[in-house]
Amino acid sequence: MFHRILIANRGEIALRIMRACKDLGIETVAVYSEADKDSLHLRYADETICIGPAPSSESYLNIPALIAAAEISDVEAIHPGYGFLSENEHFAEVCQSCNIKFIGPSPTAIAQCGDKVAAKRLAKEAGVPCVPGSDGPVDNEQEALAIARKIGFPVLVKAAAGGGGRGMRVAHNEPSLVTGYHAARTEAEKAFKDSTVYLEKYIEKPRHVEIQIIADTFGSVVYLGERDCSLQRRHQKLVEESPCPVLDDKTRQLMGDAAVRLAKAANYTSAGTVEFLLDKDKNFYFIEINSRIQVEHPVTEMVTDTDLIREMILVANGERLSFRQEDIRMRGHAMEFRINAEDPDQNFKPSPGLIRTFVAPGGPGVRWDSHIYQGYSVPPHYDSMVGKLIVHRHSRREAIAVARRALQELTTEGIKTTASLFHRLLDHSDFCAGEVDTGFIDRYFSPR
Repeated sequence: MFHRILIANRGEIALRIMRACKDLGIETVAVYSEADKDSLHLRYADETICIGPAPSSESYLNIPALIAAAEISDVEAIHPGYGFLSENEHFAEVCQSCNIKFIGPSPTAIAQCGDKVAAKRLAKEAGVPCVPGSDGPVDNEQEALAIARKIGFPVLVKAAAGGGGRGMRVAHNEPSLVTGYHAARTEAEKAFKDSTVYLEKYIEKPRHVEIQIIADTFGSVVYLGERDCSLQRRHQKLVEESPCPVLDDKTRQLMGDAAVRLAKAANYTSAGTVEFLLDKDKNFYFIEINSRIQVEHPVTEMVTDTDLIREMILVANGERLSFRQEDIRMRGHAMEFRINAEDPDQNFKPSPGLIRTFVAPGGPGVRWDSHIYQGYSVPPHYDSMVGKLIVHRHSRREAIAVARRALQELTTEGIKTTASLFHRLLDHSDFCAGEVDTGFIDRYFSPR
């Protein structure tokens, strides 16, 4: 087993990885920027190393600084968490060349999954249903118009690299396609240094349903049910739940089998997520692969009684998965609410600052994953998420009841959070009935 692991991340996920390491008897090295000198995960690490000033480009995205920290602290492996360098094949290659194990997929798999055009091509070859669209990159607006005329409007222009809704535009007619094509390319170039885009049919009012997979180096690939991530604001997930309220066992198995085929075709190892759109007739279409652990992995852990971070570490250490497909049973219903330091009443304006009072939620069915505490100052430099409220009960109705209670207990005076939005969401009749889609939040809860 690894003796010591460096965690190349910050905040909640750094603390989550650290806890898994502690359970396995592995020492941890925490890195931090100057802005994160008071971060909670530093208190529990065996060693801490400052890797630079506040800007991510000079700290958490600084590969030479991270490798130097790994070498001077004598670690055998690096866990990248999510975000930052978790899907960067170059970082994985550098780790490999320095004889440091990258706890995640191979550089080849990351590159193949990270390019949405290549991933879609691989999915088609593996017999996974895909949304109709271009067979590869769309190089000019004339080609985009020709494809749109063939598959019919509305269409979606998407960046081949990156994610999070950047480099993405919906077009309902030819003029909006021309405008959206150039806007998506410009945004993609700025965000990802890659202006490549492709085109696909826009599925109206779909659900966003993803399959969690994990694979070892012995050829075993297991899927652990699905997560419904339909509650999003501008393509950014806010609430996730498992199981999906409308998915039947047959469709679940078809989606799971498709995800496994795709993972095997990519020679994938470690944890990953295969994302699909589900239409009103329960047809599902592949959209992308996330070659890392997801923010919403706790809902899967709760309903399947697994520890995905632990499994990632074991797989990276050359061990077999500790379970087989037939061992996976989904029990009860879990939901995750992303608590972001944002003000929903001010168009989700970021709300960094000092947390004067903090009370964590607790009690039966509640899990609180966070790095904040009373007296902690939320820095303005990074992602706004400050915590994840996860609830797990026997039924969806019971999970909603526990979520109401937990949100009432959660206190973060000094900053505004998305908890205020979730209070309103939990009282919405359509949400309570499970009747949502990817446009639900923007329709009902976005400022006009």
